[in-house]
Amino acid sequence: MTAADPGGGGDARRQGRGRLALVTGATGYIGGRLVPELLDAGYRVRCLARSPDKLRDHPWRDRVEVVRGDVVSGEGLPEALADVDVAYYLVHSMSGGGDFGSADAEGARTFARAAGEARAGRVVYLGGLAPEGVPLSPHMASRKEVADLLLAGPVPTVVLRAAVIIGSGSASFEMLRHLTERLPAMTTPKWVLSRVQPIAVRDVLRLLVEADTLPADTDRAFDIGGPETLTYVEMIQRFAAEAGLARRLVIRVPVLSPGLSSLWVGLVTPIPPSMARPLVESLRHDAVMGEDDLSDLLDDHERIGFDRAVALALRRIDEDRVDTRWSSASWPTAPSDPLPTDPDWAGGSLYSDRRARAVDAPPEVVWRVIEGIGGRRGWYSWPQAWAARGWIDLAVGGVGPRRGRRDPERLRVGDSLDFWRVEEIVPGRLLRLRAEMRLPGLAWLELGVSEVDGRTVYHQRALFHPRGLPGHLYWKAVTPFHGVVFGSMAANIADRAERTAEERGPTPVGTGEA
Repeated sequence: MTAADPGGGGDARRQGRGRLALVTGATGYIGGRLVPELLDAGYRVRCLARSPDKLRDHPWRDRVEVVRGDVVSGEGLPEALADVDVAYYLVHSMSGGGDFGSADAEGARTFARAAGEARAGRVVYLGGLAPEGVPLSPHMASRKEVADLLLAGPVPTVVLRAAVIIGSGSASFEMLRHLTERLPAMTTPKWVLSRVQPIAVRDVLRLLVEADTLPADTDRAFDIGGPETLTYVEMIQRFAAEAGLARRLVIRVPVLSPGLSSLWVGLVTPIPPSMARPLVESLRHDAVMGEDDLSDLLDDHERIGFDRAVALALRRIDEDRVDTRWSSASWPTAPSDPLPTDPDWAGGSLYSDRRARAVDAPPEVVWRVIEGIGGRRGWYSWPQAWAARGWIDLAVGGVGPRRGRRDPERLRVGDSLDFWRVEEIVPGRLLRLRAEMRLPGLAWLELGVSEVDGRTVYHQRALFHPRGLPGHLYWKAVTPFHGVVFGSMAANIADRAERTAEERGPTPVGTGEA
């Protein structure tokens, strides 16, 4: 058993012995899973986050210290790095918005300098596995530059270089899963024959924790990978077999560039083209381990095979136990502004569409309907319009309509929800969503429930802060559709709650509900 295995025990879970670990990127896919592994291994954990509220609803939140800060600006780094034994650097850009390479490099320089000034014990970084001596894609080159900058810093650094990570919710796995499940036959570019050494996310997490057991002066990069080297087309066929699907027909065509491939991936999978492109570009070259020194140093040669890694990931998905997803991190080009104070907001115009309906159902039933919105259930109104808006967003470089949701029943602050993100939850009372679609302004959607004079009332409010003339014109253009979209949403949520309450029957007197 291992530290990443919930059934494990033994020395791996005691190796921290109270050491203080800093985790950057705790709102992301790997960071959000590494924190509980470190806690289980006996570490005290501190998290650095630009928006600490996004960690509020994680099950481990009350067991960690959280510092507000940013690796690029340096804000909060002295406080975050104080007395730290090991600092995990898990910050990088996956979308191509802006000058991401310069921002990534500046973040690495700032963090390395701050770690040295704080006399941190060591830095651990998870980078990408790429061949030497060949031109790299901008994203892979940026990963390598970050690793080099951290290694050149004053604190001993361990860099783990991984290729495709197989785990429920990872971007690489979701791309593989949706391509295989949705396309019985597909035309593919030549990169499907590139050789890759995929690794299970459980092994990645275990090795990240165990990296802190290396000699204190260890200052180098290590390749990590699973026990098998496969081409991407072999991964497709092996996934299909593990998922109980028929063998896929794969036809290679030489004309699909990374740009065209990423558009194709964006159409078939929930991964937006701007995020699919770095994934596709990373597959243009072989990603195979050049050495396995870490296994020898740790005396740890056990790795989960590809088929079992897929089976474990699919089981997590089937059981709705996906702890973090590729979309856990904020969308780089999305607005992060909090909801302005209204109605007397001094920042300019704030348009709103308000709805309220009395509902013949208990408030807790209405809340369950509210919290279940989005994903497979949809938005309770005019699905064609919501789908069309999502596809338009995808076409202009936005996140698109198919990110879905992490959990089908429960939401937490920071969760992505199709092309929205959860900004606030007051359980049983209020859900506030912030739009991450491309808009000429900022938009929010609030859904809530209250009791007024003994009656259950459903409240709904859409807010839009326009940016310049295009924003004002946008609101005027879509206002005629609000009656259908927002009006039917309110009506259908109320109707769903009433039908649910009727099916459940009356609550026995004296039992109540939590």
